Amino acid sequence: MKHALRHLSPGLARFVAVLGPGLVVMLADTDVGSVITAGQSGVQWGYGLLLLQVVLIPILFMVQDLTVRLGIFTGRGHGELIRETFGPFWAWVSVAGLAVATLGALLTELSGVAGVGELYGVPRPVSLTVAGLGLVAIVMTGSYRRVERAAIVVGLFEFAFFGVAWAAHPDPSAAARAALNVPWREKGYLYLVAANIGAVIMPWMIFYQQSAIADKRLRPEHFNSARIDTALGAIVTQLVMAAVLVAAAATIKRAGAATSLDTVGQLSAALTPFLGRAVGRLVFGLGILGAGLVAAIVSSLALAWGLGEVTGYKHSLEHPPAEARWFYGVYAACVLGGAVLVGVAPNLVSLNVGVQVMNALLLPVVLGFLIALARRTLPPSVRPKGLYFALVLVVAIITCALGVFGGVTGLGVG
Repeated sequence: MKHALRHLSPGLARFVAVLGPGLVVMLADTDVGSVITAGQSGVQWGYGLLLLQVVLIPILFMVQDLTVRLGIFTGRGHGELIRETFGPFWAWVSVAGLAVATLGALLTELSGVAGVGELYGVPRPVSLTVAGLGLVAIVMTGSYRRVERAAIVVGLFEFAFFGVAWAAHPDPSAAARAALNVPWREKGYLYLVAANIGAVIMPWMIFYQQSAIADKRLRPEHFNSARIDTALGAIVTQLVMAAVLVAAAATIKRAGAATSLDTVGQLSAALTPFLGRAVGRLVFGLGILGAGLVAAIVSSLALAWGLGEVTGYKHSLEHPPAEARWFYGVYAACVLGGAVLVGVAPNLVSLNVGVQVMNALLLPVVLGFLIALARRTLPPSVRPKGLYFALVLVVAIITCALGVFGGVTGLGVG
């Protein structure tokens, strides 16, 4: 890798070396729950939630950009920084929210992986065992860069959803008209607005990216490259979400084939007749596998890092398993425990949209800590201030309000 970078210009070489944390966390952001939420949005409201996917791009970047600043200019992980700034109690509050979000994420990711296995007749215990052991093996290498590369390779399978959307032959003019028709008074619509917001901004993303930047030892000279990495990831993840929504709206909604899709199997079965059964199922299955596996890695590592930062146990992928038993043990327990739960309670996948709404309800705490840390711990030169800080604050308040209002209002839907 270092030899190859010698042939690049200094700026490009720096970007390639920094590339990773932002792209990985964004690929994980488009997890199985997010894919099903996007599919559900397209089925129930056609292109009505398409504009939201675009609007969320700068919001997602703005949130994760704060984690980039904190990781680079403090050299601390998110949990560690909360503990140092606000004390142990608030650190435990933040990591408790992280644990809840991680559990919900793992149930959706591994349910999705099992669902793909069932499409091909692979028994759930077999697919979950292979996935669980494979995910543990990837992280047990004791190297952040190797884990990062493996996560990127796995996550790139999500690009299969672009093929799904292309094969669906959407009508651009119909999409544009419907995207601007926003039924704000509909409770079901507001519930999915909350779910889509929660599918984009998740607690484990913030913990992961800040800790990954610290683990990768990125420094101030890497700041601009890290921001580009994050911006690229934000665009990619929302384009994937839009692709799934468009595919569902252009096929299932247009044909009136279904009013609700809650599982990977239902979504695949509804899409593949329109896209061609064998090819459609393969492409869709690869996308779900990429989404589920990379998100399982990221969310589990986020919790292992977060707990380590709060408790003080060694928490770095640069430590071999023998030196950081608790760190690797928490990660393995998350993955394998999630696999067991999905194995004994297979219908947990129906909670996909609900998990995203839960993330939206956690937003005030998550974004509150993030903005407070940025104001208190960053050097003045990179601290959000003036008009930019006002913009960050307004965007955060509006995003939290939409997420919480949509979630609370939508819970009344029968």
